[in-house]
Amino acid sequence: MSPLKPPRARRVAVVGGARVPFARSDGPYATASNQEMLTAALDGLVERHGLQGPGAVGEFVAGAVLKHSRDFNLARETVLGSTLDPRTPAYDVQQACGTGLQAVIAAANKIALGQTESAVAGGVDTASDAPLGVNDRLRRILLEARRAKSPGARVKALAKIRPAHLVPDIPRNAEPRTGLSMGEHAAVTARAWGITREAQDELAAASHQRLAAAYERGFFQDLVVPFRGLARDQNLRPGSTVEKLAALKPVFGLDAPGPTMTAGNSTPLTDGAATVLLASEEWAEARGLEPLAYLTAYETAAVDFVGGDVAGGEDGLLMAPAYAVPRMLERAGLGIEDFDLVEIHEAFASQVLATLAAWEKRGLAPVDRARLNTAGSSLATGHPFAATGARVVATLAKLLAERGGPGRGLISVCAAGGQGVTAILERT
Repeated sequence: MSPLKPPRARRVAVVGGARVPFARSDGPYATASNQEMLTAALDGLVERHGLQGPGAVGEFVAGAVLKHSRDFNLARETVLGSTLDPRTPAYDVQQACGTGLQAVIAAANKIALGQTESAVAGGVDTASDAPLGVNDRLRRILLEARRAKSPGARVKALAKIRPAHLVPDIPRNAEPRTGLSMGEHAAVTARAWGITREAQDELAAASHQRLAAAYERGFFQDLVVPFRGLARDQNLRPGSTVEKLAALKPVFGLDAPGPTMTAGNSTPLTDGAATVLLASEEWAEARGLEPLAYLTAYETAAVDFVGGDVAGGEDGLLMAPAYAVPRMLERAGLGIEDFDLVEIHEAFASQVLATLAAWEKRGLAPVDRARLNTAGSSLATGHPFAATGARVVATLAKLLAERGGPGRGLISVCAAGGQGVTAILERT
């Protein structure tokens, strides 16, 4: 009996995307759940690409970073509440800020291997409705009461509850290993790489101006689904300038001289959801859908942000793409100069600039700023953690398609936990 031959990898097409406008936390989406937002984004994708029929999509892959217990089986419950065929399988993934792109990769792998013909990937997060945990001391008392063998023992356990035990555990934007917030970690990296305040404000202003211009020319008309009264990203400030941003006070890195990071050159806490449709070429052709681009390579990496070269900038919390991208490009036989567009998730302006500097230090060519985040990015749109990857993939695919001819785009997403997820999109 001859051994089975491994399947030949197929090209994976990015067919389209849909997302709700992103909103600042405690704003228009303050009472919207992860499932409600993700369902709205998915329904927009279904409507725009005619995915209502039985078996139209092979699988749905999505995730969230901030999840309630009610978000159990989030992707599957989203399918069941959407206009997608309820017989569509679904599962959750989570890799911090890389979740959306990792969901795309997971779906793409199955399409590439012929295990499915089409899939939807995405992500969602609400910073407004972050889960509140039971105080750990209260939790232990409640568990003791549950284990009690008699009513008297149960009452005795519950009698231990004190007012202080009723204070909930509120999620913190801090790394468990260091206790530092993402912003404080980024401030350490900014100092290590010598990133200036002016350079950060220039990048942030450009992000807002480019996003505003993209909206004005109708670029997002088929990518953004109005939701709860919003038709545009709420964080967008079309009038942002370097001069206006320069007036803001630093909010991170205040423990060292010359802090440079402000609320204006850092992403705000954000609510939102995004989805992207992936398929084989045959599936798209059969339905008369023109692929925007093809996902041709991806790479993940992680750094030791606890014990590595953190002070030197090499292993800062958000620096994993500095390792992932050179590795991916070497494997693909490409250089930065081979890319028409570059999309770097803007967790912080300082992080983008440090990543660019690190790529050059590793021998890559400088990125032409005219090709970087040409339709704006996270500093302007906001950053619902798990949704960003899907937003970037759909945006970059359409930007490449707009060019009309062959083109290539690079995606770089940093993530909490010292991780990075990167990918390449191409048109031939």
